[in-house]
Amino acid sequence: MWSIAKLCRVSYPIRSVSNKIIHNAGPQIIRKELLTPAHCTRIGLRNKNSLRISQVIKSNGIVARFCSSGPKPKSSKAVGYWLLGCSGMVFTAVVLGGVTRLTESGLSMVTWKLLGEKMPTTEEEWQQEFAKYQQYPEYKYKNQHITLSEFKWIWWMEFAHRTWGRAIGAAVFLPAAFFWARGYLDRGMKIRVAVYCTLVAAQGLMGWYMVKSGLEDRFQGPSDVPRVSQYRLAAHLSLAFILYSGLIAGALRILRPFPVAATFQKIKELKSVTALAHTVKAMAFFTAVSGAFVAGLDAGLVYNSFPKMGEQWIPDDILAFSPTARNFTENPTTVQFDHRVLGTCTLAAASALWLVARRRPLAPAARRVANAVAAMAWLQVGLGISTLLSYVPTPLAASHQSGSLVLLTLAIWLTHEIKLLKYIPK
Repeated sequence: MWSIAKLCRVSYPIRSVSNKIIHNAGPQIIRKELLTPAHCTRIGLRNKNSLRISQVIKSNGIVARFCSSGPKPKSSKAVGYWLLGCSGMVFTAVVLGGVTRLTESGLSMVTWKLLGEKMPTTEEEWQQEFAKYQQYPEYKYKNQHITLSEFKWIWWMEFAHRTWGRAIGAAVFLPAAFFWARGYLDRGMKIRVAVYCTLVAAQGLMGWYMVKSGLEDRFQGPSDVPRVSQYRLAAHLSLAFILYSGLIAGALRILRPFPVAATFQKIKELKSVTALAHTVKAMAFFTAVSGAFVAGLDAGLVYNSFPKMGEQWIPDDILAFSPTARNFTENPTTVQFDHRVLGTCTLAAASALWLVARRRPLAPAARRVANAVAAMAWLQVGLGISTLLSYVPTPLAASHQSGSLVLLTLAIWLTHEIKLLKYIPK
């Protein structure tokens, strides 16, 4: 009797063809064709004798190898919904972080602990927390007249942001361990999940590293506004956008999977729309990172007019710093100018994408998403202009930041839908 090398679980009963019987013929084995009911119907067999694979093996004592690879990981959309839920939590964290920055609450908590800070519950504990805050530059140079009640409000804003960040960590790490241990993740998804966990950890550490830059005694007096480093703020936001993009893409791979029994082919008619979709995706990301520099330098308050900056298209102080490269990350005028240019280029790319997509053979779902990308790009530019002209009110500015994530989401979704069209059934 031969040993069994590998065996897949097959739920269908199998039918045997009477004139092809497995038998031992010395060193050779004549294979018997095993057919599922669907295959039997297709070829018009009328044989009603059904056998289970285990019965065939027992009765013939043969070597059985019914699959070419090892056991497949469990397939479950639960992983996809988990990733989608985590992406929603990251989206909320970005919005909450933006509101925290706009309300200037980010420097109210001057300590950081991995598992969370103790929440003050008594008046004495609140006084102690307030006394800690009074030792740092933001209070000394900017908020000398803040009351305890006002301090409580900004403290709660920062506390909510940090607590939500830790909740994201729990929502990513704990289910990841469960799905990994239970075999729900294939090799590719394991790599993705490991990257997600790394990004979550890096995001938390970068958040505190950013806050520390605003607590350092590096400010020159009352005329120098205490704020976090715009470089660290941009890094913090970039990590959030990268994590969010990865989670959305991973969820789409499971909830809108690529066909297994199909071959991927490059389609000439989709080349231009694919390139434009990826361009919009990249432009949305870089424009958002540029927005972090705008927020970090309060550059949204230097020229509150549009389309011109003051009375000029290009301000005189756009290259006021030396060396020249410093202007692009430290000069508020240059940073705002760059954000305007990037936003306009993103809008142009999204509009071009919409025009090209109208003339291409897209599926209805892909066409709807392409329309949504263009509409969201125009809405996002409108929000940006309104935020600028109204001197950056918190509701409008938070909506503008949220809009960048919505646009990025739609661009990622569109690239996935276009890729689905390139899988041709065999």
